[in-house]
Amino acid sequence: MVRYGSRAGRWVLLATILASGIAQLDATVVNVALPRIGRNLHIGLTSLQWTVNAYALTLSGLLLLGGSLGDRFGRRRVFVLGVVWFTAASLGCALAPTGAVLIAMRAVQGVGGAMLTPGSLAILQAVFEPDDRAPAVGAWSGLTGVASALGPVVGGLLVAVAPWGWRLVFLINLPLAAAVVFVARHIPETRDDTAEGRIDIVGAALAAVGLAAVIYGLTEGSTFGWGTRQIGATAAGVVVLTVFAIVELRERTPMLPMRLFRSQQFSAANAVTVVVYGSLGGVFFLLPVELQQGAGFSALAAGASLLPVTAMLLLLSARMGRYAARSGPRLQMMVGPIVAAVGITLLTRVHPGASYLSAVLPGILVFGLGMATTVAPLTATVMAAAPSRDVGVASAVNNDVARTAALFAVAVLPALSGITATAYKSPIALSNGFHHAVWIAATLCALGGVLAGLLIRNDVLKSGTSKREAPDQSGVASTPGSSGAAGS
Repeated sequence: MVRYGSRAGRWVLLATILASGIAQLDATVVNVALPRIGRNLHIGLTSLQWTVNAYALTLSGLLLLGGSLGDRFGRRRVFVLGVVWFTAASLGCALAPTGAVLIAMRAVQGVGGAMLTPGSLAILQAVFEPDDRAPAVGAWSGLTGVASALGPVVGGLLVAVAPWGWRLVFLINLPLAAAVVFVARHIPETRDDTAEGRIDIVGAALAAVGLAAVIYGLTEGSTFGWGTRQIGATAAGVVVLTVFAIVELRERTPMLPMRLFRSQQFSAANAVTVVVYGSLGGVFFLLPVELQQGAGFSALAAGASLLPVTAMLLLLSARMGRYAARSGPRLQMMVGPIVAAVGITLLTRVHPGASYLSAVLPGILVFGLGMATTVAPLTATVMAAAPSRDVGVASAVNNDVARTAALFAVAVLPALSGITATAYKSPIALSNGFHHAVWIAATLCALGGVLAGLLIRNDVLKSGTSKREAPDQSGVASTPGSSGAAGS
């Protein structure tokens, strides 16, 4: 194992932060580029939703498999493979001649994301000393969050280059990925040496197909009305996901070990993740669209509007991780989402012709403070509550919960708030719908704080550390290859 402040520790942090940063950067860069993509490829609101959701679908559907593959075949190996796969798909996105090809390549890109995303946080938990995990996760959360928040600015700059500038949004991944592959040779290889049995391919297929059918039905139903096709797809998806749960309960080596949810703290932290990240997913899909299509901001101005979130995450996340390790995570997980919800409600000031200083900045500042307070304690709580033998899959579960919540929000929030294909073309109608969406998202985010106050224990981080310093009850010692992690 390595120490947080050591040379080896810095190499591990650099590789995992860079890789996670690529995935986060890509998501937020694309959001800012959506209006330009729509104009350049002549596609409407529904296709733009699928540009976001095609990636999220394959990512969410295969994250659990990605975590299991890392546990079985080596976390560094699967992590690097995911980076390479993600980058090749990024090139395909950049060269896409039509909206349909772009959506297809985004789906392929999500497969790579499913391999690299759970691996990055699982590696941190596997190779760092127990006492150094919370600060390492805090640094990872903060700097990965910085990449996420910088994405809109980078996207705005690239989109401003030319009508085809959105293609640079994907090409930027190539040099960053090359740096990750180079640095990753410094990461120690870890795996679960007790893993046995076959890979749960049936479970992975059921999860991916079921999730895809539900999201397809919800997206198409919200846009075009609830006909036989939309209702049938949604119902079929629910059935497939039900079968998935039954299969996982009976499978000897399941992709999703249901024993994870026997931990009340693991289940509670994931419940908080559902509502908080569902709220964020909806807001971050609609805000760049509203700023450009509704308020008349340029792509660059819309992207730069989120810079205060970057500053908050950079300054506070690591500190919040250390504070949670000392004092317990409950207070931060309770207050943070409520503060973020207040920031979201302040975005109701955004309307056609609104200024950044009066309409956008106050909400962004308060929202950034709330998120910086929440992210590291939430991630560390899930990690500490997860059984140590399930390091990769536990990381994937929490990532999957966050991504799936955002996926559902992108699918249904526009329709719930009245943002139709027609409203998308009218600045006033779009702004009215955005205001409705903001209230829905703020309510969800505040609910996350209430859930944390009711369900999260303050001793979960200390008990998690003790659990990993002692031999695991399954007989697996606390070695670099058997330490648990999860992350958002």
